[in-house]
Amino acid sequence: MTADERIGQAQLLYERAVFGGDSGALAAADQSLDEVEADLALARGQVIHARFLEERVENARELELFERAAELYGRLGDVRGEGEAVFWVGAFHQVVRDDADIAVPSFERARDLATRAGDRLTTSYALRHLGFAAHMLGRLDEARARFEESTRLRRELGFLPGVAANLIGLAYLAAQQDRRDDAAALLDEATELAESTDSHGVLRWVAGAREELSLP
Repeated sequence: MTADERIGQAQLLYERAVFGGDSGALAAADQSLDEVEADLALARGQVIHARFLEERVENARELELFERAAELYGRLGDVRGEGEAVFWVGAFHQVVRDDADIAVPSFERARDLATRAGDRLTTSYALRHLGFAAHMLGRLDEARARFEESTRLRRELGFLPGVAANLIGLAYLAAQQDRRDDAAALLDEATELAESTDSHGVLRWVAGAREELSLP
């Protein structure tokens, strides 16, 4: 059901409880509203995170929203939703706080939950960010394996902007491993995919990678 439908259902259940004397309807109403609140908290947290990427100013409410979403999804038994929310808790700690000690366990849990739920997209995000963490620790082979598995999932899903973003990470790894021809080819493919999907943000990342790696 959509959020509007779930809210409408809660209103009907309220009437059933008040006017029909069915107090048992209130538990179902709570569940409907918890589902709406979880979805809203996750979406609002993502918007705040996107704003951080633009402005680089931390908003502590971002973490509160992601943790609230994870709590609600867990209570509801929504494994897919919980996995996604837990991933974003990790993303906050890695990207905003630069705290890998907290982020990595969140990514690992998110990967496990998403795998259980068959959520390949969230699995790909968790693997991507585990790749970043391994790269920062100098574990280049592990990082490459994480990025490649994430990329495989994204290709299967047809998530081409996400594929392009991963290819940039793989290009950095290739350059660091003295595979500069591979790095250049990866950035060329990333450019092609980003252009074909009007992913202008990704194109900016490609341009930054070319400059940083001194690749044409």
